[in-house]
Amino acid sequence: MTRKKRDYTREILPDPKYHDTTVARFINVVMESGKRSIAEKAIYGALDVLSEKTKESPVEAFHRALSQVRPVVEVRSRRVGGATYQVPSEVRPKRAEALALRWIKTAANDRTEKRLSERLANEMLDALQNRGNAVKKREDTHRMAEANKAFAHFKW
Repeated sequence: MTRKKRDYTREILPDPKYHDTTVARFINVVMESGKRSIAEKAIYGALDVLSEKTKESPVEAFHRALSQVRPVVEVRSRRVGGATYQVPSEVRPKRAEALALRWIKTAANDRTEKRLSERLANEMLDALQNRGNAVKKREDTHRMAEANKAFAHFKW
């Protein structure tokens, strides 16, 4: 009998339009109350605007924007001898992508444009130019990890 945990991650099917699993995951992140068609409409509209403005494939532009937001390190709380330390640790690729998708969605929701597709498109355009709230969130996370580098030896 093995002691290793089983991997319970479900395989996500690619989205119908671009046949890309990352776009499908983003649809799942944006979706609220099970309203997939509304989320799909918003994301596809945002990707159309993105491809119009960048003059490249919408999926490539989306992946480039995502790579600008994806964190490399983060801090995790570690309790050692009654004190809690913020220990910097590397982010697994799957978690980094999930964080990036979530940060883009929350940053887009905080914007003032009227339609969700416009907010998502503008946030991704900002991410491509290395600005915007999602990129700021990544920078803050990296800065926090850099500030707590002294506690890296608590990682085990």
